[in-house]
Amino acid sequence: MSTYKYNRVFLIVMDSVGIGEAPDAKKFDDEGAHTLGHIAEQMNGLHMPNMAKLGLSNIDKIKGVEPSTQPLAYYTKMQEASNGKDTMTGHWEIMGLNIETPFRVFPKGFPDELLNEIEEKSGRKIIGNKPASGTEILDELGEEHMKTGALIVYTSADSVLQIAAHEEIVPLDELYRICELARELTLDEKYMVGRIIARPFVGEPGNFKRTANRHDYALKPFDRTVMNELKDNQIESIAIGKISDIYDGEGVTKSLRTVSNMDGMDKLVDTLKMDFTGLSFLNLVDFDALYGHRRDPIGYGKALEEYDARLPEVFELLKEDDLLIITADHGNDPIHHGTDHTREYVPLLVYSKALKEPKELPLRKTFADIGATVAENFAVKLPKHGTSFLNDLK
Repeated sequence: MSTYKYNRVFLIVMDSVGIGEAPDAKKFDDEGAHTLGHIAEQMNGLHMPNMAKLGLSNIDKIKGVEPSTQPLAYYTKMQEASNGKDTMTGHWEIMGLNIETPFRVFPKGFPDELLNEIEEKSGRKIIGNKPASGTEILDELGEEHMKTGALIVYTSADSVLQIAAHEEIVPLDELYRICELARELTLDEKYMVGRIIARPFVGEPGNFKRTANRHDYALKPFDRTVMNELKDNQIESIAIGKISDIYDGEGVTKSLRTVSNMDGMDKLVDTLKMDFTGLSFLNLVDFDALYGHRRDPIGYGKALEEYDARLPEVFELLKEDDLLIITADHGNDPIHHGTDHTREYVPLLVYSKALKEPKELPLRKTFADIGATVAENFAVKLPKHGTSFLNDLK
């Protein structure tokens, strides 16, 4: 008999899979957003029979996904309490924090004031300064960088500032020093960049290669999360995908990297076969990175269907005293204007083989209810934010 109600908790964050505009969507210029709903319309119906069985369409109507008369999971939606709609904010809130100062994104590049300061203190000019794919920007600006020694600065749809430099032009220790300087400068509230990344590369024009000497300068969560409590109490906290990066390794007992959603599901299956007590926390980033930001509803829909097709494997390996929680961290409606995330409710599906009669849970007013539930289950210190729903699971 296990000491805990659930010996293992498997948490899946479907990155950016929102389920309709949040009450404060207007403040974020996101009125009318509905990631799942709009994808289903564009697909002329989504085929997600396994999520349907859990109760996905019982939360909100989704074309092609039938509501279940006897859902296998407790279901509801969650509203984000924090003042932001990015990945770090959503995930930090899931583990018990409330973020009042949002991380900033720079879809038009970084302000001159910041770049001038980096140029002045590093003694090098800056080129680029726009959102770009890391390999494409090397093809575009690598040669100019080699001739001039100017730093290639670029961003993405997330809160990141990346600095690329050729290892023979800018020695690694110098590049790292410049990134540390950028990290310091961007802690200022008017910049609030989540992550600075050193992106060294080698090779010749037309044949540049990024090296393994990448270095991230992230922000640590500003307070302890539920994962810290688990780790300090010798309870496993396994991070799959970019989870370890999101929390800067805080509270992680083991990290499994992934290269895609399907690889993420493979790694989840691996942890289901492992003997451990604690949390397995998976982020499936492709929905967001490959389809949401690129405003590709059909690609997004197919990725959702591929993910759904992997769920029977997961169900099969779950034990009686395991808990599966499926949610998201924000929206990213692929038919919404712009290329940014959208402020939406996220789905919450909570499944265990031990459940007798799952039904609708009350609406959650913060993502931190998940962290509170995990904390209560493993009898560790509860987060300051969030209300556990552990005792509602019967």
